Amino acid sequence: MTPAELSQALSAALKRAVAESAVALDPADIPAAVQVERPRQREHGDWSTNVALQLAKKAGLPPRQLAETIAHYVLADDAVAAAEVAGPGFVNLTLDKAAAGALAKEIVQAGESYGRGNGLQGQTINLEFVSANPTGPLHLAGARWAAVGDSMARSFEAQGASVIREYYFNDHGSQINRFARSLMAAAHGRPVPEDGYGGQYIKDLAQVITAQDERIVQLTEPEQLERFRAEGVEMMFEEIKRSLHDFGVDFDVYFHERSLYDQGEVADVIGQLKKRGELYEEDGAWWLRSSAYGDDKDRVVIKSDGEAAYIAGDIAYFKNKRARGADRAIYLLGADHHGYIARLKAAAQALGDDPDRVEVLIGQMVFLVKDHEPVKLSKRSGTVVTLEDLTEAVGVGAARYALVRSSIDSSLEIDLDLWASRSNDNPVYYVQYAHARTRSVDRNAAQAGVRREDGFAPKTLDHESEAVLIGVLAEFPEIAKQAADLREPHRIARYLEVLAAAYHKWYDQRRVIPYADEAVSDVHRTRLWLNDAVGQVLANGLALLGVSAPERM
Repeated sequence: MTPAELSQALSAALKRAVAESAVALDPADIPAAVQVERPRQREHGDWSTNVALQLAKKAGLPPRQLAETIAHYVLADDAVAAAEVAGPGFVNLTLDKAAAGALAKEIVQAGESYGRGNGLQGQTINLEFVSANPTGPLHLAGARWAAVGDSMARSFEAQGASVIREYYFNDHGSQINRFARSLMAAAHGRPVPEDGYGGQYIKDLAQVITAQDERIVQLTEPEQLERFRAEGVEMMFEEIKRSLHDFGVDFDVYFHERSLYDQGEVADVIGQLKKRGELYEEDGAWWLRSSAYGDDKDRVVIKSDGEAAYIAGDIAYFKNKRARGADRAIYLLGADHHGYIARLKAAAQALGDDPDRVEVLIGQMVFLVKDHEPVKLSKRSGTVVTLEDLTEAVGVGAARYALVRSSIDSSLEIDLDLWASRSNDNPVYYVQYAHARTRSVDRNAAQAGVRREDGFAPKTLDHESEAVLIGVLAEFPEIAKQAADLREPHRIARYLEVLAAAYHKWYDQRRVIPYADEAVSDVHRTRLWLNDAVGQVLANGLALLGVSAPERM
């Protein structure tokens, strides 16, 4: 029995109690699926619910009295072996061994669909992440957003959403101009401009550009700047795309900021805001009345020199996303973008849209450590550590897992020695090894003549380690749902480590392969079902993180 099935059983028990006048409740107040969770202490049962505490006031009963009634009615379900009232009104439930063990077969038969849901069915989510300026290789912050954003997209899709993975390509503005000047200086053998970009990659890129067109250095300075800008941005962006692809991250849309200006979308949205009375003129500039919508201050949209401020592009970009069918626009941004939360929501309201369609997630920085010392510089960029530095040190799978394993709300320190190691101290190795072990057991079982299809006796899964393992397996759909709903893919990684620990403990105490003098029985076949269920859930969870589930290690 899955948690969802138990939730429905509790709801049905409450409805029977109402129908038999044991409880005076409006049937409309009974949830379609009653919330259940794992008790902190195993001796308190398999599952627990606080529904009596939630409904006691409406029922006009003390919570414990209502809990007693719920316990009585839910025991009519053959899958529930025991129902006990605890504390102020909790109902602790113990499942029948056969009902609990049946989950193993359900998982194997469900395959890749186990853990998927439909809570986001019908929603189109535009998820913008990474969006690093094409002025250098991807740094660690960009790497974190790549791993987290892609895992988030996978979680949304697993819950039924249609996801547009989008990269906002900043090819307009002062940083691009500084990049072009840096390339031109390198091509002429001059020092890096005061506000420019350094590193070997700038010299290498300038050399490639001049090798393709030796006459570029003979052009006028404005012509050179434009050529270095165009060629440099294109080459750098292609390299960024290659790096992301090698990291297992590809985008559906690469949106060029410049297009918002070239196609008149910025001018159009400014005109719309003026028409709606959401802009006012002061000191020669045009201001958005964003403070009226929860921002801490009004924002300049058109500067006194007539140039559009950066927020003008942001507003036009949000409008563009909505016009392309996005029900929700989610932005994954760096730690220095906290101000964007209020200003983007205010912009949505100023356009007459729902501010809840805008969601800004802020992530913190990443730091590398090797030999107990911080790694500060990249061999290639010379300034910041890059995605390539990380993947070269620990591999793509370990890098993705390490970057997504912690909440983005906190800064992240990655110990390269740990994540490159083949030991149980390495979280990704620990999880992947558990999956490889399930596959090894499966291969050995086949050689020993243990075949799942020859029998299944879930009641034989009666060892404590099996009860714990089945309970953890049952949690996966809810964990996957929470990861999507709360925008927290790290929950999946942490869950997989708990599952791996429960599996390794079970493996040490129960045998799937019979001893030499022992005949194959339904006990062994049923344990093989459980073994393969664990392998399936580990594979499903790793897939949500974009990490491989190896057959052998």
